[in-house]
Amino acid sequence: MSLHRLNLAALALSGALLAQGAGAAPVTCPYPQPVVFAGLNWESGMFTTEVLRFVLEKGYGCQTDALPGNTVTMENALRQNDIQVTGEQWAGRSPIWRDAEAAGEVFAVGETVKGATEGWWVPAYVIKGDPLHGLKPLAPGLRSVADLPRYKQLFSDPEEPSKGRFYNCPSGWTCEIVNSQKLKAYGLLDHYTNFRTGAGAALDAAISSAIRRHQPVLFYYWSPTPLMGRYPLIQLEEPPFSEQAWATLVDPSNPNPIGSRSLPAKISIGVSRALHDQAPQLIELFQRVEIPLPLFNGILAKMAEQHTDVAVVRAAFFREHRELWSQWVPKDVAARIDAAVK
Repeated sequence: MSLHRLNLAALALSGALLAQGAGAAPVTCPYPQPVVFAGLNWESGMFTTEVLRFVLEKGYGCQTDALPGNTVTMENALRQNDIQVTGEQWAGRSPIWRDAEAAGEVFAVGETVKGATEGWWVPAYVIKGDPLHGLKPLAPGLRSVADLPRYKQLFSDPEEPSKGRFYNCPSGWTCEIVNSQKLKAYGLLDHYTNFRTGAGAALDAAISSAIRRHQPVLFYYWSPTPLMGRYPLIQLEEPPFSEQAWATLVDPSNPNPIGSRSLPAKISIGVSRALHDQAPQLIELFQRVEIPLPLFNGILAKMAEQHTDVAVVRAAFFREHRELWSQWVPKDVAARIDAAVK
């Protein structure tokens, strides 16, 4: 190599060293391997996962990936450390999670959204009518799940007209097991079909289609979700929550389930023991992550209405809500995220 080229190389090397000395050194991820997330397939789960992956990649220098699968599969993967993070974990819901948590194999960290709800719902116009659209109440006496047998013709199943149709969660979701047991507990199997869509998107489509046509529809749903941000809904009353009843509802083999409201919702970030023990900085981040429910529902509603890709929605969140996410991380991490936000 010529002396001129050696001098250029030396200058480049000294410049790089000076840059590192000025704070440009690469950031080392607190976890020694790529952080693999559960590839959740519902809107709130997808959005939270995108947000967390962006923070880990841009703020903490981590490599991340996502592995798709249903709730049961992902909970098993988390306890085996095949994945390290579930961005939306309804902690305490399934026997798999409870057993793994009791064994110290998984941890529920933080509470990403407070005030989350779940239950059985109907559109508000079913009970109250809608004067703006000239609709009279279809079921003014409908208040609770106990009232449903006398309204089965209102919610008639097109494939089995002698019964009403109840829209359950897709198979493979914990809520599908709970709702199936509730149908037994409330004595509704003779009155309603237990209709399961193939995926969360299909459930959304069926409910939204009925609401747009002002048709009666009975369904399970939860928040944060686009649906809760888009339509006025009324939740049906259920018996008060009972631990004894809940144990029978989460057990699909129990022949005599007891009806009650579902376990009070707590949405956390699920982490594996390996990540929990080896990356305390990331656990501290997850403990701080919180998105207000009205904002969350609004983001998801806009995402659904405009058919916007979740990565685009995530980018807008980081641009428009710095006052929120910057509270989750130290200032140096926030500065690195700022540099990555476009």
